[in-house]
Amino acid sequence: MTDNKRKGIYLLPNLLTTAGLFSGFFAVVSSMNSHFESAAVAIFVAMIFDGLDGRVARMTNTQSDFGAEYDSMADMVSFGIAPAIVSYNWALTGLGKFGWLAAFIYVAGAALRLARFNTQLGIADKRYFQGLASPAAAALVAGMVWVGVEYNINGNDYSILAALLTGVAGLLMISNFKYNSFKELNWHGKVPFVALLLVLLVFVIVATEPALVLFIVFLLYAVAGPVNTFRTVPNIKLEHVVGDAEDDADFTEKSDK
Repeated sequence: MTDNKRKGIYLLPNLLTTAGLFSGFFAVVSSMNSHFESAAVAIFVAMIFDGLDGRVARMTNTQSDFGAEYDSMADMVSFGIAPAIVSYNWALTGLGKFGWLAAFIYVAGAALRLARFNTQLGIADKRYFQGLASPAAAALVAGMVWVGVEYNINGNDYSILAALLTGVAGLLMISNFKYNSFKELNWHGKVPFVALLLVLLVFVIVATEPALVLFIVFLLYAVAGPVNTFRTVPNIKLEHVVGDAEDDADFTEKSDK
């Protein structure tokens, strides 16, 4: 009985991971059929499932090595391959080699980002992400496509800008810029009643123009990493940003030496 339990897998968290994987695959297929709005929305749906599977596993005490590896593979599809292909099909096909190279930079950045994250579990500073997290990078690229479709923008007319944003998103993932993880927030504590009203206001704002609002939010988050790093880390050098960092995302001590 014990051996059977050890060899099995937990259904609920892996079911959520599978749903996220399906959303990423659906985004790829939708972009191949020129359904770019559905593709972009599917990537955001994958983000929701990605946020749920880990929380559900911790709440139900169903964490496992298999679940962690499966989640990483699903993230590579949903937040690595899918956004790159959606961006390529929407705007980069007319650029030839430059277009698919920009998409590949994003895919490679996502793969390296996930590999680095997996090797730093347990030693990284939980307050920060080292480099832009792959779901946030995916949201940035998918938000760009969603905004383009929402406002009837032909991606081929802005292919250079789309390629630059896609490539920069990939480079930010493998940078050492410090991004707030928001994991230090106390979700169990009490808050003033006005906080609930602010949350409702945020939902209303997002509901009015979801594509534009989400794109602006993740664009600002992507910019916040370099700004926060240069503001808080003294004597920062280029090798601190693109080279090997310390064991966690806070490389302040390295910069002070």
